[in-house]
Amino acid sequence: MLELLVEDRGAVRILTMNRPEKRNALNQALTQALLDALRAADADDGVRCIVLTGAGRAFCAGADLSEFKDLTPDKGELVDRRAELTMKLQGIFPQLSKPVVTALNGAAMGGGAGLAIAGDLALMSSTATLGYPEVKHGIVAAVVMAGLVRNVGRKAAFELVATAEPLDAARAFALGLVNRVTAPDELMAEALAVAQKLAAVERPAMAATKELFYRAVDLPFAQALAEGRDVNKRMRGFRAR
Repeated sequence: MLELLVEDRGAVRILTMNRPEKRNALNQALTQALLDALRAADADDGVRCIVLTGAGRAFCAGADLSEFKDLTPDKGELVDRRAELTMKLQGIFPQLSKPVVTALNGAAMGGGAGLAIAGDLALMSSTATLGYPEVKHGIVAAVVMAGLVRNVGRKAAFELVATAEPLDAARAFALGLVNRVTAPDELMAEALAVAQKLAAVERPAMAATKELFYRAVDLPFAQALAEGRDVNKRMRGFRAR
């Protein structure tokens, strides 16, 4: 069985994590497949937007704990390689020129929560949950913390990683972790509708919007204004074809 399903609906590419019996837990194979598929979608001229979701009842349960038995201190090279792969996947979303819509069909935990909120837009089923349970397993919500603290305030972010208590959809929406909450049977239709709207935007304008957005998030105000000025001058060449 394929770890990741890839389907095109017009200019929208749907990536579906496909380990339903493992709640789409991120083993090395799925992590690499996702990273490769996101890069491929970004390079494909026929793709204008990406939707990421999960097969079965979960979005993604996070890291596949069954692989942890091999990630021991005496296997430093393996530990380093896996940590690097995890970091690359969690960090690729702002680097893509095309928007990503995440569709949370079920539980999104740990690394799965990181993927869920890494999307440029996130839609969540009303029955789904989101959380960072790592401390309950004696580990740290480490790589995903960078994305979390950029999406919610410090107090809310610390509560999530320190208490490991999951959020329901209403609370996730109230905190701004997701854009919309939908009925479970309407989630994919809504996600595709949003994706199609994004796909209709001219590619140069969308790519420049996304690039500037993620630069401005971390820049001092004056520098962000200067970056905006430069893009403002460049956008005169964005005329619709």
